[in-house]
Amino acid sequence: MSILKKIKGNIPNGITCLNVLCGTLAILISAHPHLSYMGMMSWQWGAIFIVLAAVADFWDGFAARMLKESSVIGADLDSLSDQVSFGVAPASLLAFNLWGNVPLWVALVPSILPVATAVRLAKFNNDTRQTTGFLGMPVPANAIFWIGYVACLKMNHQALWLSSPWVLVPVLLIVSWLMVSEVPMLSLKFKTWGFRDNLARYLLIIGSAVLLICLQLRGMLWIIIFYVIMSLLFADRKSSSTY
Repeated sequence: MSILKKIKGNIPNGITCLNVLCGTLAILISAHPHLSYMGMMSWQWGAIFIVLAAVADFWDGFAARMLKESSVIGADLDSLSDQVSFGVAPASLLAFNLWGNVPLWVALVPSILPVATAVRLAKFNNDTRQTTGFLGMPVPANAIFWIGYVACLKMNHQALWLSSPWVLVPVLLIVSWLMVSEVPMLSLKFKTWGFRDNLARYLLIIGSAVLLICLQLRGMLWIIIFYVIMSLLFADRKSSSTY
């Protein structure tokens, strides 16, 4: 019985390990942006592994709640995994796909993303206000945004202006600031399933699905822009002190 209990207790941590594994694979494969595997470019594989890391990040928390298994080690493991998958991995995906096409210093600017995610995660772990909502943009949203950004660069030759330092650097600074800020942001945590109480959440889900279907990976950039706009419009600022 104790063996079964130990296995049960480590299921969430095992899923978290899949998170960091996918994030690490995304970093490694992004380092070779000009190679292709099974008909897809390495940047696409990098994006897929980051998305898989995000799926694992959702399911480890879900599993922990369902199994009623939580621990300090699990929380620390989750944050360390998120730093790899949603901080270092998207920064690598962006930097390696800028390399050789922009001045060296521009390709190195994405290194601020892991710094911002580290600060964001440290604040989140010690902030009891963020149990049902977010203060500042969650780190998976950062990763999703940069997948879309890189997809626009790679899939649309008319979007090369996105690699201009005058565009890229301000966007990097804005996204980094959003992560470490205390701007109230929507969470997809549902207390009830009623449409009226969750109007903003349902609109966000429906809008994101439409953007993803119409624009594919490029839609991820617009999903996060839509998410930020919806948060500014609908996030409850009055209850932010009790998040």
